[in-house]
Amino acid sequence: MRKTTLVAAGAALVLTLTACSGGSTTGTAEPAAAGGQSQTDGLASPFTDAIKLASEAKQGTEKSKSAKFTMEGSAGGQTLTASGAMAFDGANTKFSMTSTAAGQTTEMRMVDKVMYIKLPAEQQQQMGTDKSWAKISADGNDPLSQALGGALSKSAEQSDPSKMLEQISKTGRIVSSDQTELNGQKVNHYVVELDVAKAIDQFTDQVPAAARDQLTEKLKGKDLKLPAELWLDKNNLPVQVTMDQGPMMQALGAPAGESKFTMKYSDWGTQVDVAAPPADQVVDLGELMKQAGR
Repeated sequence: MRKTTLVAAGAALVLTLTACSGGSTTGTAEPAAAGGQSQTDGLASPFTDAIKLASEAKQGTEKSKSAKFTMEGSAGGQTLTASGAMAFDGANTKFSMTSTAAGQTTEMRMVDKVMYIKLPAEQQQQMGTDKSWAKISADGNDPLSQALGGALSKSAEQSDPSKMLEQISKTGRIVSSDQTELNGQKVNHYVVELDVAKAIDQFTDQVPAAARDQLTEKLKGKDLKLPAELWLDKNNLPVQVTMDQGPMMQALGAPAGESKFTMKYSDWGTQVDVAAPPADQVVDLGELMKQAGR
């Protein structure tokens, strides 16, 4: 198996998680035009204040704690799709998902702050291992875990969609809102934008530490606004979230092109059981990377 296969798997995870996430930030919310909170067929009219929007949505996600999801997007000319289920619990967030990125389809799990990547039989043979799973630990000692483990752990912790809403409340504003139908249910639709200048540290918080300072320096002094859209149901639970990270990616030197992600949520409150693979079927990803480099 080529080294790029494992790298693509890690990249898929980072992109999937960060597509719907954002760290805690500082700043001031900007309200949209005035509106009411009357009920229409069980759906309250859209919030006009980003702080109130985030507060109500956070209450809903904290109560439900879990959901199924699908995700699709593109970045750097590569497409990414993923599906799975996730239980939101801060640093102990866990999930299972299947993703396709850079032409590679990969099964992944995260549990107890460790990410596991499934290795198909052909890849096991090419790598000279009989283990069917490779792992990256948030607190691992190998170079790869030290480079990526912390970022993956932070991404998982921030994957709760209420974190993005919290970021909107502190760094962005509601541009417009309306009521519509999505997948047969009535929802409140919000068009928002995030001000990168108000939260540079948080926008780079989920990248490996070695690259963080360089990325932060590139973003300083730039007036970057990231557009996003949210669709919330009558319980203020996210049904769909999109974000366009293109302006920030181009500011960081990436080629011009789309960098937009759509995350869809369903079955809020569903039971999510994720178990680590048997220990005798797991090998450190860092060790596989060393072998691939020989």
